[in-house]
Amino acid sequence: MAAVLLVAAGLSGCAPGSSNSAVVVYAAASLRPTFTAIADRFQQQNPGAAVDLNFGGAADLATQLIEGAGADVFASADTAQMHRVTDAGLTVGDPVTFASNTLVIVTAPGNPKHIEAFADLARPGVAVVVSPPPMPCGVATRRVEDLTGVHLDPVSEEPDVEDVLNKVVTGQADAGLVNITDAIAAGDKVDTVTFPAAAEAVTHYPIAVLRDSTRDELARRFVEMVTDGDGQEILREAGFARASASGLSPR
Repeated sequence: MAAVLLVAAGLSGCAPGSSNSAVVVYAAASLRPTFTAIADRFQQQNPGAAVDLNFGGAADLATQLIEGAGADVFASADTAQMHRVTDAGLTVGDPVTFASNTLVIVTAPGNPKHIEAFADLARPGVAVVVSPPPMPCGVATRRVEDLTGVHLDPVSEEPDVEDVLNKVVTGQADAGLVNITDAIAAGDKVDTVTFPAAAEAVTHYPIAVLRDSTRDELARRFVEMVTDGDGQEILREAGFARASASGLSPR
């Protein structure tokens, strides 16, 4: 997915070459609205600084970092992808878990297929779209399938939750499995159906400063904003569940 670039344009006193103070953040696609807002707040509180946000599937981003992509901060949508990055020795200190998210079903407005439970997604004539493992939503979906014994036959598997959501919004699928935050962000473009088994497949979001960061002080400050204060307020408003600042969970 193409990088999304947020540059602190027009900041007073911004001297030529100030782009060198940009902190590069690799973040899971499900963090796009919240991290865009956090980056704006960060730039307001750090005049002359900038944030470059690169969004994508957590697994893809982890692979890019392991293969040598340059970044200062990594925010993953699950612990498995952060473990890959820490195992490669790419982080400074221990990652911090800053939020959690829960799987929901999204349908077209009015829920025309009358989907009320996870099992309804396996009914004949219901076109379902999902993300595959190792994408975080795909891992959560597989976990729910195993717990419920209901195995889906999706019409397509998309690389991240934004693509899943788009398939439903554009009428290419009757239903999709996304995070509750994605459903909230979609507003009245979709209806949302919750289901009990999702509570057993919650995803946890860790963040870390990367070892090869050339802007380690800015990177540390950005992580602090995400894990405390303003960043947590923005995350809560978007529907993320609170997560106490803690280390990376066991495998």
